[in-house]
Amino acid sequence: MQLNDAFELPDAIGWVEILILAALLYYIFRLFKGTRGSAILTGLIILFGALNAITNLSHLEVLNWILSKLMLYITLAIVVIFQPEIRRVLARLGRQPWRNNGMVSQRNLIEPIMQTVKLLSKRKIGALIAIEREIGTRAIQDTGTKMNSAVSAELLSTIFFPHTPLHDGGVIISGDRICAAGCLFPLSQKEELSKTLGTRHRAAIGITEETDAIVVVVSEETGAVSLAYNGRLRRGLGEERLRRVLQSMLRRERTGLSRFREQIQTGEADLSDTVLMPFSEEKNDE
Repeated sequence: MQLNDAFELPDAIGWVEILILAALLYYIFRLFKGTRGSAILTGLIILFGALNAITNLSHLEVLNWILSKLMLYITLAIVVIFQPEIRRVLARLGRQPWRNNGMVSQRNLIEPIMQTVKLLSKRKIGALIAIEREIGTRAIQDTGTKMNSAVSAELLSTIFFPHTPLHDGGVIISGDRICAAGCLFPLSQKEELSKTLGTRHRAAIGITEETDAIVVVVSEETGAVSLAYNGRLRRGLGEERLRRVLQSMLRRERTGLSRFREQIQTGEADLSDTVLMPFSEEKNDE
């Protein structure tokens, strides 16, 4: 029997469907790689693949029928289990390219932020400052107190000063305005995070996993300055290094930032200037 008789090759439409399905599967696996749900997804695929193979080869029709009926409930379970990953994907897909967000004027934020960080770091006062970019942070802003104030070093320092009502939480800057303070950022659930990372640093990583915000963190224990972006964190930045990073990132227009993010994800970007390193390469400063 000829090979062509045993297997029917797909037509042009079939090849297009195969390519689309392969691309979707690749994107899904890449999305879950390194997350808490990756082990769960792998386990589910292995379990149900093995059960389906066993029931089909053994002609266990009743068990095979039960497995087919369970697929609906498994789909619902997957939505619940992978809710953080799904939310992050929908947030990226829901980006509004036509929104300005005051991004052109964000380069003016560098000096107030640098002055704030220098003062708080010297006095070992904890701080968490998120700069909103393309993906909105309205839901996170609603967890804090709305402000809509001009960005200044004096105001930022006052917000984080101990025993003030808004010091325990994060500040979100949208455009050139402080839009909210005392916000609760989502905590990162990545398993490979260093055990030395506290809640403030995990919150900084968490919001950058769900949005494209840039987050500056000041440690309350050591006064060390860190920067988080795209789910990555670099700790122990000096004043000049932090200034250079902020200048590099905040001066980028929308398309430049998108290309920069893609280069980071593919490993093509030179991270020596941006100091955005994988967690495994971080040094423990705290």
